[in-house]
Amino acid sequence: MPESCPTNPTNPVAEAFEAQRDRLRAVAYRMLGSHADAEDVVQEAWLRLSRQDATTIENLDGWLTTVVGRISLDVLRTRRSRPEAPYDDGLPELVVTLDDGLAPEDDAVLADSVGLALLVVLDSLRPNERLAFVLHDLFAVPFDEIGTILGKSTDAAKMLASRARRKVQTGRETPGAAREQRQVVDAFLAAARDGDFEGLLRVLDPDVRLSVDTPGGVVVTLGATKVARGAKLGAAAARRGQAVLVNGLPGVITWHEDGTPRSVMAFTVEGDRITAVIGVADPAKLAGMDLPAPA
Repeated sequence: MPESCPTNPTNPVAEAFEAQRDRLRAVAYRMLGSHADAEDVVQEAWLRLSRQDATTIENLDGWLTTVVGRISLDVLRTRRSRPEAPYDDGLPELVVTLDDGLAPEDDAVLADSVGLALLVVLDSLRPNERLAFVLHDLFAVPFDEIGTILGKSTDAAKMLASRARRKVQTGRETPGAAREQRQVVDAFLAAARDGDFEGLLRVLDPDVRLSVDTPGGVVVTLGATKVARGAKLGAAAARRGQAVLVNGLPGVITWHEDGTPRSVMAFTVEGDRITAVIGVADPAKLAGMDLPAPA
């Protein structure tokens, strides 16, 4: 618990806040995918509450959710305006398995990874979509409250959540659709191996988001042109790629010539376009992952 927010049994406002802390942290984490950022958001919410006349707040739970939602939204928008800035936190844990065609009896394996995969899919949503989906579908916040946070109507908030829900469902498709997603990823890898810039652009969404965990932190690149340029430069590594499933999503491991892992990447595919990629390129973290042997 931050020292600046002590629990004071004689302070009913502090007690009420502490009763909400875990829920608020969960909201912020689902919004931001970063434990450090979530803690900062919750701390800022406390500071704002401590400066507020609590007697003017009719619904403290709703007030705190609104504040946490707005602060998280500001953080997401700042990230998108400074996409190259590293995050303070790492990406979600990546679970890697061989992609040898998921059989029906392997559905349980896919289900086990859904919690991890959700953060991967959420990362592909635009800030307003992510807030609407997280608050309504994960925390049952009414659409009128979500609209207030976004400065939009209740109907507009419903539309944002519906759009986000379709993207999430696409990103968490069952094994039948996984084969189609794999074909899109294979096309991306083939273009990368050949240094085919136009071929890369054909399978990348214009707003694709690439997040890579490096020794210096998580670095984010936005836009098909920048992502394609980086993939073209990595043609040699792509030639040593191996198809895998990463948190239930189509992915790839690339290897150094000596057989040590170079990177692990997971792809979110919507229709025939890649909308998000997350990866690990930190040698220390790769060494600690349970990876299959090079093919």
